[in-house]
Amino acid sequence: MTFVLVHGACHGGWCWSRVAPLLRAAGHDVFTPTLTGFGERAHLLGPDVGPATVVQDVVAVLEWEELTDVVLVGHSFGSLVALGVAQRVPERLARLVLLDGVLVEPGEPGFAGLPPEAGRERTAQAAGGLTYPPPPAANFGVSEPDDLAWLERRLTPHPLRTYTEPFGLTAPLGNGVPVTYICCTDPAYPAVHSAHAIVRREGWEWRELATGHDAMISAPELTATALLS
Repeated sequence: MTFVLVHGACHGGWCWSRVAPLLRAAGHDVFTPTLTGFGERAHLLGPDVGPATVVQDVVAVLEWEELTDVVLVGHSFGSLVALGVAQRVPERLARLVLLDGVLVEPGEPGFAGLPPEAGRERTAQAAGGLTYPPPPAANFGVSEPDDLAWLERRLTPHPLRTYTEPFGLTAPLGNGVPVTYICCTDPAYPAVHSAHAIVRREGWEWRELATGHDAMISAPELTATALLS
């Protein structure tokens, strides 16, 4: 089995460094791309970086590595990217796994999947620039001091256009690829709770994970087990 793991807002491929070895040890191939403008690719941010850019980042991995039967995992904001990839190359995917994901209706921008005040605050923080600053690491449901320090050192500003412009999704969401949604429950992450109604309506598989929003950091073993199952 091949896993492609897509990170969320302000993160990078580095955030999967505790989960990827567990999946590889179980005999699977794993790719952890960092999207343009994030993490170690933050220096590539420009005014044209938007939804189409980050979707193409992942599509390019699938095409250049000639991957098929892929389990594509999108965490948080990365769920929008995963759905955008399914829109483009559904034939390469076996399943989508949306880990505590942000979801929107077809045609809506990413901010529509967050509480309205969150979108207004982040737009104001951008102050007309290309990015908004990362929130405190504790906002991601991580509590261990070493993990918080690790996160704080690595979080990068988020490209604003990827949240203010639509991903071009059309109905049905997922484009016919089977979808599993994993909800992180301890603590819950209310910012993505509007997604739950969409999951129910679409009839997707629902699972729960008793850890915080950044499950790959706070509970890598649980996360890997959930993905392997």
